[in-house]
Amino acid sequence: MSQFADKFIKVFRSFLPAPFTIALVLTVLAFFVAVFSTGSEMAFGERSLWLLDKWETGLWNPGLLVFAFQMMLMLVLGHVLALSPAAEKVIALLSTRISSSTSRAAFFVCFATMLVGFFNWGFGLIFGAILARKVGEQASRKGIDFNYPLIGAAGYAALMVWHGGLSGSSLIKVAEEGHLASLMGGILPEDQLALLPSSVEPAVTMFSGMNLTASLLLLTIVPATLWFVAKRSKGAKVRIDTGESLMEQDEEVTGAERLDVMKWPAIFFGAVFLFMAIWKAANHPDLLSFSWINPNWINLTLFGASLIAHGTIRRFLTATNAAIGGASGILIQFPLYFGIMGLITGSGLITDFSNLIVANSSELTYPIFTFISAGIVNVFVPSGGGQWAVQGAIIVQSSMELGIPLAKGIMALAYGDQITNMLQPFWALPLLGITGLKAKDILPYTLLMMGVGALIFIGVLLIF
Repeated sequence: MSQFADKFIKVFRSFLPAPFTIALVLTVLAFFVAVFSTGSEMAFGERSLWLLDKWETGLWNPGLLVFAFQMMLMLVLGHVLALSPAAEKVIALLSTRISSSTSRAAFFVCFATMLVGFFNWGFGLIFGAILARKVGEQASRKGIDFNYPLIGAAGYAALMVWHGGLSGSSLIKVAEEGHLASLMGGILPEDQLALLPSSVEPAVTMFSGMNLTASLLLLTIVPATLWFVAKRSKGAKVRIDTGESLMEQDEEVTGAERLDVMKWPAIFFGAVFLFMAIWKAANHPDLLSFSWINPNWINLTLFGASLIAHGTIRRFLTATNAAIGGASGILIQFPLYFGIMGLITGSGLITDFSNLIVANSSELTYPIFTFISAGIVNVFVPSGGGQWAVQGAIIVQSSMELGIPLAKGIMALAYGDQITNMLQPFWALPLLGITGLKAKDILPYTLLMMGVGALIFIGVLLIF
């Protein structure tokens, strides 16, 4: 198994450079495909300059830049919440209770991480990594044989379920009023644009019968699979140095800086954030549609919960400094994805892609085709938000032309995007840093999880 993982990672590195480099390569590829696409009467030089203008406009699309900032804030605040003393206490309690055997730990680490991942992907990613680390520390103290790499893989499970949950990039973005019209403006003619819904409510995406069924199956079958594997795997003595708390202690302060370490400012303002989130949800005209769940509402909730969980402004800011590096990929890569979207929409390639999909799909095969294509795209664009920027308009137009519910097409993209996170090591880097494991250690188990998850997702897409 170790030899297979080594060979797989070697192949992966041979073909895939850093995600930012991939974004640049995809930009060049999209540009040349657009330049040489048929149906244009412009000269080569004129068309190139025209496309460069479309690309530059896409880079700084105001609506998409707002989207990028929302996703960055969601990741950072989720990470901040996972670093709070309150979360640390919960993780310590869990790790003590479940570390008696690899099978028990694998089941509960996977289950707890996936459950948290449905709430927020940043929180789930760090929560799972710290929980896996703490379980390993407990096994190290007890001196028992333990399959630590399997526990590390279980702690990464949030990334195979996140896009179908409350922080799923495409799901919460399409729930915003007017987003679809903004996305498809200039692509669809006015008569078709008028047929678009003002939003796609969470009630028919993340809270649909299909997604709830998939979520329930994932929460039971994937942890059970890891439990079964753990029962039949050999462990080894775990050697992990027990570190201090990830959060530094407050330093002695004087003067106005005392406000930074007092509890009441953080708790008061955190309570204000949470009150506003609850008030907005309770006063929404259609509470049961869950259409009040959008990026701003989620960030409002995370902001309030993080302030209260840390207890002081200084600890909140310390955690923010520790978490902010994880958002660098979104900051620097998203504009490039927006530029690619500008190229494929401005050149008319999006219509060509949609027509190709429609010509080779049916009502039955289209969701499966979307699922597979989204999984492939995720290997090259390891970001749900970036993937929606590149692929979203194609899915909207194809769904409309095939007469398939838009929500199902969006969910197929979400499933495909999240399942190949078990293959793509980009988001595993924080977990590997916290646990001290290597990618080759967890890869055999994450690939197994990917296979089980793929069967579940394809099954629900065919049945519903």
